Amino acid sequence: MPYCEVGVHQPAPSAAASSAVVPVDSPVNNDLKIFYQTYGRGPTKVLLIIGLAATHEAWGPQIYAFTGTTIPNDDVSSGDDNECGEGIEVCAFDNRGVGRSSVPLQKSEYSTTIMAKDAIALLDHLGWKKAHVFGHSMGSMIACKVAALVPDRILSLALLNGTGGGFQCFPKFDRRTFSVAFRFLRAKTPEQRAAVDLDTHYSQEYLEEYVGTEKRRAILYQQYVKCISSSGMQSSSGFDGQMHACWTHKVTQADIDAMKSGGFLVSVIHGRHDIIARIDHAKKLAERLHPIARMVDLHGGHLVSHERPEEVYYACKRCDKCLVT
Repeated sequence: MPYCEVGVHQPAPSAAASSAVVPVDSPVNNDLKIFYQTYGRGPTKVLLIIGLAATHEAWGPQIYAFTGTTIPNDDVSSGDDNECGEGIEVCAFDNRGVGRSSVPLQKSEYSTTIMAKDAIALLDHLGWKKAHVFGHSMGSMIACKVAALVPDRILSLALLNGTGGGFQCFPKFDRRTFSVAFRFLRAKTPEQRAAVDLDTHYSQEYLEEYVGTEKRRAILYQQYVKCISSSGMQSSSGFDGQMHACWTHKVTQADIDAMKSGGFLVSVIHGRHDIIARIDHAKKLAERLHPIARMVDLHGGHLVSHERPEEVYYACKRCDKCLVT
């Protein structure tokens, strides 16, 4: 199994220090591991950072859009790496606290800065000097911190269905979102979790579409149950820790300045019908990142990357440095 040792990143020594960009080389104890998979081969590198309570498999549509396959490189013969030609290599991983990665027990071991350092350690482990970085939801928060910590290693940044953290993590409360939140917290089996995840992740219009003779909801339900059953339900320690990372996340002015210094462009991409991350917060983040960022709103829900994979892919066509030229 492919793992990257990341260790325990020590927290900032004071509250004042936490408002600044934390050095990447803070001390670690090498006893935590991050599970990852790579897909496709080529000189263009893409790092995918998934969101709260999800595993790397949730990037399936994007992985296929980039590489034409969802079979991990570990499961296929090496062949020609194509490093000098064309092609894209993608890495997706399980954040600490979920899936096959280590699950620290203390909330203090979870923050978006700590998890960004996990991602940077993975880049080092892979030998990737530079990469295009995509983050979804909590993953977009982590991606912002990666870009702030190592702006010289970012080729482009895509922030999907994200917010600025803290109070911005609160959805717009109505009957539907309250029901979804209640069901999510009570879900104890893969079947219960799959049912609520569908209503959390997708627009109702998308779920009610027919694919052949079946509604998409029925097809996705079976896929979700299978995926959750294979990776296991997230532990309470992992969920609480990741939630802590979201609540304590903040994009500081120092972060913004660091990102603007990197010379890369940012795509802030959001589903118009997202009931989890409010689109107005995403628009405010794009405004703060002006002029290096542009806002792209698409017809879809929280997983707009699943509903509109090709549109998300082409929304990142920004310049000669980007994935699509």
